[in-house]
Amino acid sequence: MTFADAYAGRPVLLTGNTGFKGAWLAEWLTVLGADVTGYALDAPTTPSLCEALRLAGRVRHVVADVRDRDRLAAEMAAARPDVVFHLAAQAIVRTAYAQPRDTFETNIMGTVNVLESARECDSVRAVVVVTSDKSYQNLETGRPFRETDPMGGRDPYSASKGASELVVEAYRQSFFAEGAAVASVRAGNVIGPGDWAADRIVPDIVRAVTAGEAVVVRNPDAVRPWQHVLEPLSGYLWLGAQLLSAGHEVAEPWNFGPEGATDDRTVRWLVEHFLDRWGSGTWITPPDGTAQPHEAHHLSLDSSTARERLGWSPVWNAGEAVSRTAGWYADYAVDLRSARPGIEAQLADYVAAAGAAGLAWATDGRNTA
Repeated sequence: MTFADAYAGRPVLLTGNTGFKGAWLAEWLTVLGADVTGYALDAPTTPSLCEALRLAGRVRHVVADVRDRDRLAAEMAAARPDVVFHLAAQAIVRTAYAQPRDTFETNIMGTVNVLESARECDSVRAVVVVTSDKSYQNLETGRPFRETDPMGGRDPYSASKGASELVVEAYRQSFFAEGAAVASVRAGNVIGPGDWAADRIVPDIVRAVTAGEAVVVRNPDAVRPWQHVLEPLSGYLWLGAQLLSAGHEVAEPWNFGPEGATDDRTVRWLVEHFLDRWGSGTWITPPDGTAQPHEAHHLSLDSSTARERLGWSPVWNAGEAVSRTAGWYADYAVDLRSARPGIEAQLADYVAAAGAAGLAWATDGRNTA
């Protein structure tokens, strides 16, 4: 029994289900037996993980924008979900420099609209708002961020995510002291099969090596908390189950990051390990003098609160995450039909490994909050 059978037959509204993490979460929720309504724009990339998984036949999908407050409220009222997972966002740092207004509108007002809609829908019992490790004020001290650290962000994307966290806290304190339990979640740098976004390192690597070109690596010495996509998603799902059972006791911000300093690795490390697993490829840095927008040098998350209070912890280390990610893309390059079976296999392997490790969400589903 996984996640205490919290999602079997339960109506769930998932925003952003056509994105990378959203498609993975939609897949997992359907496996768990949830009745999923997805609310998102059309798939943002070609190829698309959402399409590769053929989710359209298993999820009620509403094509709409989270900035459309009236449409979102109407669709939430129609779906009458018990649980809301809010993942819809403009999620690319460099895109935020090019489109700052759209980024702020989507990430901040989109979150406001989700929370407003949840306030008006009396079926909603739990809301999980997904933000980012970049929501923290980063003074480049190298210290892992804890949930109690201040929000910040000197670039548009980070600022939009920090502001989203402030929105969630204001709504939680002002409007959700009773009724639905609202939490926010912050993950590390997520990698995994099926990501095709522009200006993210794994898709950039795959596009380069399949074209026979060198991978252009902007910031090889930047340190990131790398983790397989299933790691934070297991945290989101387990937190959602705990919000349903323990309610406001766990309605707060949570970090779901990798295993501390052992998995905080440089971009150089990730690229070299990916290419080694792929079996070929080279990388270069941009020519001297190439203008680069600011990005944080060091990011790290302290997830000890989730470990101690929720019984959650990572299952696969960064090396395993890179190996499984590269292996899936290599198989996909040979046979496009391998996409969905490869995803299903990794999900099954991950759940089995979590069960073998004795994690509460993957074994007897005890409430550890």
